[in-house]
Amino acid sequence: MSNIKKYPQNYSGAVLAFSSGEVFFGRGIGAKGKIFGEICFNTSITGYQEIMTDPSYAGQIITFTFPHIGNAGANHEDIEAKTPLAKGLIIKNNITNPSNYRSENHFNDWLKKQNITGICGVDTRQLTKLIRIQGAQNVAIGYGENIDVEEIKALARGNRDLSGSELAAEASCDKPYKWNEGLWHTKAPKPRYKIAAIDYGIKQNILRNLVNSGFEVKIFPAQTKAAEILKDNPDGIFLSNGPGDPAATAVYAVPVIKDLVNTKLPIFGICMGHQLLATALGCSTEKMHQGHRGANHPVKDLETSKVEITAQNHGFVVAEKLASGVKVTHRSLFDNSIAGIKSGNTFSVQYHPEASPGPHDSHYLFARFMELIEKVKLKKAG
Repeated sequence: MSNIKKYPQNYSGAVLAFSSGEVFFGRGIGAKGKIFGEICFNTSITGYQEIMTDPSYAGQIITFTFPHIGNAGANHEDIEAKTPLAKGLIIKNNITNPSNYRSENHFNDWLKKQNITGICGVDTRQLTKLIRIQGAQNVAIGYGENIDVEEIKALARGNRDLSGSELAAEASCDKPYKWNEGLWHTKAPKPRYKIAAIDYGIKQNILRNLVNSGFEVKIFPAQTKAAEILKDNPDGIFLSNGPGDPAATAVYAVPVIKDLVNTKLPIFGICMGHQLLATALGCSTEKMHQGHRGANHPVKDLETSKVEITAQNHGFVVAEKLASGVKVTHRSLFDNSIAGIKSGNTFSVQYHPEASPGPHDSHYLFARFMELIEKVKLKKAG
């Protein structure tokens, strides 16, 4: 399915190679270099800077299905982590010149500063079809002078996808810290309850939403033991999003989560945190064929029968065979996969209620976390 039948041995532009053998040529963007990663596609039409800085994309090369990327430019606010962990990007057209009052830099200049390599001028519709047919696989991009196509093809073949990869520890913080910043242009209320957030690759807008929901937030590294977390006497536990295979992260994370579940403290997990909580409760996870990534994914809340449009970014999912005592609360209306569970004082969702980018339909989940904490505290007091 290559977009040309013949190619020179050395190519002075940019080349994209699939581990399955397909080769595409285009124009380089961002920093010159040679990179590899698991390819995926995101269907969002806004928020490319937030997507590129989402730590959940560690080890991945993102194909944007929306053809016009760059019109908002880049700025210091629309980031979800100080250091982007995404390996690269693929877009159809040349990066659009910025035309937005919030723009501080051209997006291509920002990519160079962040040392992110990409390619444009390829048929992203064809790439998306290829991913949908063949599923997740490794690809490689080469951008620069005298790129050896065979070397890029070998780079794609010589590295595996994210199955079995533990990436959360790298995406996590190095030491505990407190977060006090709320949502932009919105005054945060006085904190009512104290929560501990375990960082498996947390997005900053999650923390802003927690602060604006009335929580005092302290963040802990992914490998922190339960005893250390409980020293602060938190009122609740938040399990964050993150990259990689949840089964690999579960090796060190699940024993901690089990200890936290046993305390009967309220626990709220999202994305990776959802998968790890499910594993701690006795369920299992599995890799999806192509994953869910975009800002338009419909999910049904089975308890209220309401449908919400959600932002999603995950390549793994909780398997259908659930452990005793675990109830499904949400399902994807794209493929009916599990999108939320609950058990005792714990609940979690597969998607991103903080959005950024995406709709705000799921913000009620932060209020639900607050209500659960209040309920548990009243029960203990009474």
